Amino acid sequence: MAAQAAAAAQAAAAQAAQAEAADSWYLALLGFAEHFRTSSPPKIRLCVHCLQAVFPFKPPQRIEARTHLQLGSVLYHHTKNSEQARSHLEKAWLISQQIPQFEDVKFEAASLLSELYCQENSVDAAKPLLRKAIQISQQTPYWHCRLLFQLAQLHTLEKDLVSACDLLGVGAEYARVVGSEYTRALFLLSKGMLLLMERKLQEVHPLLTLCGQIVENWQGNPIQKESLRVFFLVLQVTHYLDAGQVKSVKPCLKQLQQCIQTISTLHDDEILPSNPADLFHWLPKEHMCVLVYLVTVMHSMQAGYLEKAQKYTDKALMQLEKLKMLDCSPILSSFQVILLEHIIMCRLVTGHKATALQEISQVCQLCQQSPRLFSNHAAQLHTLLGLYCVSVNCMDNAEAQFTTALRLYSLLERINPDHSFPVSSHCLRAAAFYVRGLFSFFQGRYNEAKRFLRETLKMSNAEDLNRLTACSLVLLGHIFYVLGNHRESNNMVVPAMQLASKIPDMSVQLWSSALLRDLNKACGNAMDAHEAAQMHQNFSQQLLQDHIEACSLPEHNLITWTDGPPPMQFQAQNGPNTSLASLL
Repeated sequence: MAAQAAAAAQAAAAQAAQAEAADSWYLALLGFAEHFRTSSPPKIRLCVHCLQAVFPFKPPQRIEARTHLQLGSVLYHHTKNSEQARSHLEKAWLISQQIPQFEDVKFEAASLLSELYCQENSVDAAKPLLRKAIQISQQTPYWHCRLLFQLAQLHTLEKDLVSACDLLGVGAEYARVVGSEYTRALFLLSKGMLLLMERKLQEVHPLLTLCGQIVENWQGNPIQKESLRVFFLVLQVTHYLDAGQVKSVKPCLKQLQQCIQTISTLHDDEILPSNPADLFHWLPKEHMCVLVYLVTVMHSMQAGYLEKAQKYTDKALMQLEKLKMLDCSPILSSFQVILLEHIIMCRLVTGHKATALQEISQVCQLCQQSPRLFSNHAAQLHTLLGLYCVSVNCMDNAEAQFTTALRLYSLLERINPDHSFPVSSHCLRAAAFYVRGLFSFFQGRYNEAKRFLRETLKMSNAEDLNRLTACSLVLLGHIFYVLGNHRESNNMVVPAMQLASKIPDMSVQLWSSALLRDLNKACGNAMDAHEAAQMHQNFSQQLLQDHIEACSLPEHNLITWTDGPPPMQFQAQNGPNTSLASLL
């Protein structure tokens, strides 16, 4: 018996020594791998060698699964070897499902593997994987919520917003059950964002009301609370802007700007939430700051405060450049493209076509780097090129850039601003009346044109739509001038010129100065006529110089691009080849 006991003790000691040795070699290899991964620059090949060296030791299943996950993650994030990354992640997912209480490895493998499948355009493989992971993660709140968000995002990228909304609704209810009002709010706000994209306004209103109550009542980490408020207010502001309610949105926009200032003064709290379902954050505060700049630019553009729009665009782009040096998040490129789209419209209105063209080229370059970015912004890019073509009087190219659905006559059939007009936006309805008025003007139906333009004025004044107001005033002034009513014409053109100078809108200034010149000449006011003629000459020269500069740029050849991805290079132009007659 004593001999058996001694033998058993020796065997136990040998096993303990073997286990200790196993721990030693594993920890040593892991330490080397991490050292190489975090080196500057990272030594990924050596990191991979260290991790691969684990397998010849025939480690226990837990170590095997974790090592496959680590290898898959390193290869996925740091190399282009997606085949090997996929193989390791699939093994990690398969092995970890056989091990009890191994949730972190199991669900991280599922999450990363589905990301990789999506990157390889194997969405049909990603969906069932995520559904199974969601099904077996219900006892693990953090991973269950994270995987629901991930599958909802996948459906959103596929434009299946109904399925995405359903999943976010499931997530909100689950978060409520596990006592996470914070994550419940995140799910509901995300659902609200998708409902806004779907234009389901009747569902949006009660949802946003509920979100507002949850956000205000939730007591927790100050940064998390303020980030929820930013998310909520961004949705409210974009909802107002989408409805063209530029004046009504101002109180919400002010709250949003104050909220982001509050967040910037708060220090990140290292204390982790007690509820694992609360371990989420909507956006880093630096990203939120850029987003608030962006919605401010959108508001300034719609309201016709173009200098303010340019100021905030410059601030946002400067911030983005700093962030992109350290952060390769795709959302930053999306923010950059949207900001550039807005500033390009600004440049075209203020008479800086050459700069606008160079910024269009910049958007092309950003889209070349990301197929998804290009697919999301190709229509906007061609629309901006179409607007540029109009500004330099290349009308055939403009028509080629605009889609068939937006050709003038088919557009006019859809733009009926009376009750049958399908768009709920106040701004678009007002613009529709202006287009109808312009069309009636060209057809010589002046009374009908005046009726449409007065409706535009009424609507644009109600919501401070300054550019529409200026355009309507100058066109009404032109109609009264044609009808010989010089006094009424002057009453329209003078405020049009003042407003256009404030925006500033170079085309309306050119038009107004020409009308003032002719009006004063007709009324025998020689001094005023001479002053207006001088103004018109100055505006004409500025536009002419900008026109020549823009048409001489190699990027001007972009106006011929109508198919496929943006061209990589541009040949230099010999000189402008467009007529300036209608421009001046």
